[in-house]
Amino acid sequence: MLRALAREKPDRLPVTVHQWQPYHLDTYLGGIDALAACQTCGLDASIQYFEAMGQFWIPNAEKFLVSTPEWREEIEIVKDHPDDKLLNHTITTPGGRLTYKTGGNRTTTWITEYLIKRHEDVELIERYMPVAKLSKPAIAKEYDRIGDDGILRGFVWGDQAGCWQHACCLMSEEELILECIDHPDWVHRLLHALLERKLRFIGESLTGAKFDLIETGGGAGSDTVISPTLHREFCLPYDRRIHDALHALGHRATYHTCGGMMHILDLVVANHTDASETLAPPGVGGNITAPEQVRAVFGGKVAMIGGMDQFNILTNGTKEQIRAETQRLFAGFGMHGGYLCSASDHFFETPVDNLKAFAAAARECLY
Repeated sequence: MLRALAREKPDRLPVTVHQWQPYHLDTYLGGIDALAACQTCGLDASIQYFEAMGQFWIPNAEKFLVSTPEWREEIEIVKDHPDDKLLNHTITTPGGRLTYKTGGNRTTTWITEYLIKRHEDVELIERYMPVAKLSKPAIAKEYDRIGDDGILRGFVWGDQAGCWQHACCLMSEEELILECIDHPDWVHRLLHALLERKLRFIGESLTGAKFDLIETGGGAGSDTVISPTLHREFCLPYDRRIHDALHALGHRATYHTCGGMMHILDLVVANHTDASETLAPPGVGGNITAPEQVRAVFGGKVAMIGGMDQFNILTNGTKEQIRAETQRLFAGFGMHGGYLCSASDHFFETPVDNLKAFAAAARECLY
């Protein structure tokens, strides 16, 4: 896996999944952890470290919320059923209050009311929003536990790792896009406030942290959400700053676009990332139909992770279809190395036998 991330040829095609979800582990694999699940299915382990990363969409994400005397977050539980949760959040600061609401079930969490409701709210973010700190001994322990079975991944802190994507968790994408047209300076002010905190997190928590790969970006920057013109102005400069800061500490970055990316391939190269994911095909909301077109731009510059349609093929396909698609992805993305074949994103109802078939098919793809 490390050779592929270095844009080299390993002995065979690495094969993995994108963030094993607790729902699938509990429902289909008896509650074992992600490392054991990879071992059971014959997959190369790509283990995500979630603690204190601030990702709002994680089930029961509220347990990782950060409160300080100047940013005190309180939660009112409106519904507490595991398949129908509703939480009201109130943040109290010396300068005023902010509110937002989240819903959730056993698979994910979503936002039902956004935090930013007025332009003035950004002032409270600038002055008071705290940044989580990671336990480096805990990270090192997990890194050593994984050993040679795979890699350990982390995030850049925040509701989403990238500044634009984080902002889209504080205000709806539709409103933020309109703000880019009507009040671009205000949008940059918000993005700079988030960037400052992400750079602080990188310096405080990722210096010396034993991660193999750090995830950045997020789906809201995909070209199926915003135009390449908006991406160039409101994503690229902030993403590049984050990647340069990670590189200064010796970390590799993977830039996440879980939607369309065919119209921003050159911008992904320009943001200085080491790898690009999730190479999503149309069946899961992306726009990659010809992997060789991606390889033509990324080859030798950016490693590639993803590609497998986790619903229509990995979950609902036959073993023969899984094998044929794995071979197609290998030929399109990975024939010259620099490719980790992976489920494009989260899956929840995938049969374990299909995951084993996926692993077996990739092990046939030799360099």
